[in-house]
Amino acid sequence: MYDITEKHELSPNVFLMKVKAPRIARKRKAGQFAILRVRDEGERFPLTLVDSDPDEGTLTLVFQAVGKSTMMLGKLNVGDCLTDLVGPLGKPTHIEKFGHVVCIGGGVGIACVYPIAKAMKEAGNRVTSIISARSKEILTLREEMEATSDELKIATDDGSLGFKGFPTDVLQQMIDAGEKIDLVVTVGPTIMMKFIAGVTRPHNIPTVASLNPIMVDGTGMCGGCRITVGDKTKFVCVDGPEFDAHLVDFDELMSRQKTYVDAEKQAVESLNPKS
Repeated sequence: MYDITEKHELSPNVFLMKVKAPRIARKRKAGQFAILRVRDEGERFPLTLVDSDPDEGTLTLVFQAVGKSTMMLGKLNVGDCLTDLVGPLGKPTHIEKFGHVVCIGGGVGIACVYPIAKAMKEAGNRVTSIISARSKEILTLREEMEATSDELKIATDDGSLGFKGFPTDVLQQMIDAGEKIDLVVTVGPTIMMKFIAGVTRPHNIPTVASLNPIMVDGTGMCGGCRITVGDKTKFVCVDGPEFDAHLVDFDELMSRQKTYVDAEKQAVESLNPKS
C-alpha cells in the first residue's frame, strides 16, 4: 500500500498528489511514468512521474479527474493509500546540453513537461518554456515552470493571460524572429503535438513528442498504444513514451485514441449513476 502524504487541487478537477514510494523515488528520471491501481478491483492506468523527493521517499503525481479511475483517485485524501504503484516505467528523456531547448506543455501536459524542463536546465541548457491552457483559471504549475526556465511564455485560448492564441503561434513567432532553437520537446493534447511538429518540420528543428495520452496498460501487452513512427510499428509504453515528432503518424494516433471512448463513458456513468 502507498500512502498519500499531500494533495492539492491545482485547478478545477486537476490535482497534485504526493505518494510515499521510496524505491521508485530514488530511481525516477524525467520522462518516466508509473502504473497505478486505486483499489483491488480497479483498473491499472499510467501517470507521469512529475517529481520525486528521495529524502522524503515521495513521488509527485498530477492528474485530471476525467475518467472513472482518475475520478476515484481524485476522491482520495491525505491518509488514504493506493493499492498498487509500479515504476519507474518507460524510457527516460535523453538529457544532454543541446543549447537552446524549448519545452512546450499544454493543459495537463504542463505537468509532464515540467520534469523535462527541469532536467534540461540542470544539464546546462538555455530553457524557454511555453505553457498553454484554455484560460488562466485552468493554467497549472506556472510558478514551477517559471522557476526552472530562463524564459516562460504563456498562451491562453481566450487571452485571459499571456498571448491570446495557441502555443504553435508563440513558437512560430520565435522562429520568425530568428531565434536559434536546438531542440523542441512537447507534451499535451495530441492535436497540439501534431501542429507543433508541423511548425518545426520546415525548419528542421529536432522535435520530441511525449505520447502519454494514448497509453493504456503500460506494459506493451494490450497493444492499445500501438503507433507508427516512420515505417515502423512502436508501442508507446515500452518503446517510448517519447518519439521523433516528425516521424509520428499523428492521424493514426488520434484515430486509435477514440477506441475506448464509449467504454470510458459507460465507466464514468457507472461511477455516477443518474438518479
